[in-house]
Amino acid sequence: MKKFLLLLLLAASSASSQESTETVTLLIENVRLVSPDAAKDEPRLNLVIRDRKLDIVTKDEVPVEEFTLTFDAKGNYLLGQLQVGESPSFIIFDDDPRENFNVLLDSEEHILLAIEEGNVVANKLAVAAETPESQTAEKRAQGWLAYNPPPLAMPSSYQDATKWNRWDSKAVSGIFTGGLVLDRTSWLSQDITSEAQVGDLDDFSGGEIRGFRFGTVGTLNFDKPWVYVLFGATHAFDSGFDQKRDDTFEWFDVRVDIPFYRGTTLSVGKQKEPISMERLTPMVYLPMQERSAFIDAMLPARNTGIVLSGNWLKDRVSWAGGIFNNFLEVDESIGDGATQLVGRVTGVPFVSEDQSNLLHLGFGYRYSNAKQGARYFSEPEFNNAPLYVDTQAIADTEDFATWDMEVAWRKGPILLSGEYLRTDVASSTAGDPSFSGWHVSGIWALTGEMRDYNYKGGIFARPPVAKSVYQNGVGAWELMARYSWTDLTDGTVTGGEMDIWSAGVRWWLTPFMSLDLNYRYITLDGPGLSNDPALSDGNSTGINGRLVLMLE
Repeated sequence: MKKFLLLLLLAASSASSQESTETVTLLIENVRLVSPDAAKDEPRLNLVIRDRKLDIVTKDEVPVEEFTLTFDAKGNYLLGQLQVGESPSFIIFDDDPRENFNVLLDSEEHILLAIEEGNVVANKLAVAAETPESQTAEKRAQGWLAYNPPPLAMPSSYQDATKWNRWDSKAVSGIFTGGLVLDRTSWLSQDITSEAQVGDLDDFSGGEIRGFRFGTVGTLNFDKPWVYVLFGATHAFDSGFDQKRDDTFEWFDVRVDIPFYRGTTLSVGKQKEPISMERLTPMVYLPMQERSAFIDAMLPARNTGIVLSGNWLKDRVSWAGGIFNNFLEVDESIGDGATQLVGRVTGVPFVSEDQSNLLHLGFGYRYSNAKQGARYFSEPEFNNAPLYVDTQAIADTEDFATWDMEVAWRKGPILLSGEYLRTDVASSTAGDPSFSGWHVSGIWALTGEMRDYNYKGGIFARPPVAKSVYQNGVGAWELMARYSWTDLTDGTVTGGEMDIWSAGVRWWLTPFMSLDLNYRYITLDGPGLSNDPALSDGNSTGINGRLVLMLE
């Protein structure tokens, strides 16, 4: 097994290195030229750079599918040398230097993209950041259909015909992808109260293979293609990656997305429920390594069901709703399985013209008839840890409802987000308890990258990496912080109250390889594993390092 994992790591590194040495084609869309004879209202142009030489300058639309990287300049201003057949050198600024001379005096502050001799040397634009307003209906039909993209692949990866791990046939096309996550946890401190609550944390220090995911994403080639997702994970090494099952293997995404009426999509199969930005965001793209404890405690990772989704107001509003039943998970009939009704609506009430300043709002609701009862529990945002909060099984549960509110604001390389979740449980025996949690998170890209916003599903993507370490670049560096609060004590239930302060740093060496480090300061008020509600304010600290390798 060790030899197999070593070969996998070497293969991923080799694939990354090989891809960076191939001929790179760049498309830069919607740019305005700054020159003495250029009118200020001159139409926007598109530039094509092939093998570091300027190939085309045109007003016509250029198909984006042909290019290694696509940047949307969003109508900003280019100053530099453009001669077809030569290696171009230019800078794209966020304002017109003919009107604002400070752009040239403080150029570093205003640079969005810099090209030197045909190579990208600085970038703050999102890769493939074509806005929904500028897309044609045909282009939208070719993009990712569902409200939620696949677990690892980017929304358009399955369409890239140049990828070595892609195949095509008349009936079915697809791309094979996978991911390997390696963790190393060190518990730094624990007071006497914490040890009485959860036991000795030294037993949970050490390395682990957090998970090994693999699967395929592609199309069933009807006149209007369907998109399928088939992803599994082996849990042979640990309790799982984004799961809470002990099976050695599990199919956790088995889904087909079908074009439906007037731009809507019907998603059928095992999938994420449409609720919560943090739950819907792939784990390796989150601000921190793990989701907030209250999200893991009160929302499932996957469920089996049907979801209808779509967009309104030129994609500024996204919506999704579905019905789920976990009969396959519990090996029961549909009537004996718990049924859930789940829905989410997101909106972008404000976005600047250049797309760099954006406000996101979201609301979600989940109802369950609680046929399988109710229990809520979570680790302290470290996978290699005991349960810190746990309601145990709640007696005589009739049903429960969960409410979710979310907000996010992105301003260039800064992304701030917050989420509040509340679950009301109907159980007269337990005093009809209500459980809640919330978090506030922040990300700052030190190297200036801006995380793209997915209008289709109302989530943010990973940062673009314009120049990876394989191209003698520095990759992308991010600092992040989060505060989360989880309250599972109410009525006669004493599941515990926990607040966690987290800080971290992440280095994206390439778009599919990252290293990051997370620190947490955890305070637990409640029984923990001891079931003694008199215990309070147990403190512990820990740190976790992670290596992520994605095969795309």
